[in-house]
Amino acid sequence: MLFVFAYVDIFGFFRADVINGALAGRVSGAGFAIDQTFLVLTTIYIAIPSLMVVVSLLARAKINRTANIVAGLLYFFSIGVTIVGETWIYYILGSVVEMTLLLAIARTAWTWPRHPSHRH
Repeated sequence: MLFVFAYVDIFGFFRADVINGALAGRVSGAGFAIDQTFLVLTTIYIAIPSLMVVVSLLARAKINRTANIVAGLLYFFSIGVTIVGETWIYYILGSVVEMTLLLAIARTAWTWPRHPSHRH
């Protein structure tokens, strides 16, 4: 999911409106100022799913399950909001792939066995 997330944003820099907005210090479309606050919040937004890789390896099952369901659904909805009014097909396609992967993560966490199976 993070690779798609990153590449959709990277591909955006092939768009004149995105580059011109960045050069003007604004996020294209949304109109947010690219400042310290925006960049810190964006870094936090990206750091959370990055850290989820470690959480999924180190956390206890109950914490892991909850974290993956909550984070997966929150990011699913936040990505869904960004495609409202979007006209660029690559962005919509990438967002739909991201959202599908996030639902798969949340579903896997939801349906993961609560107790390890005992094989003899």
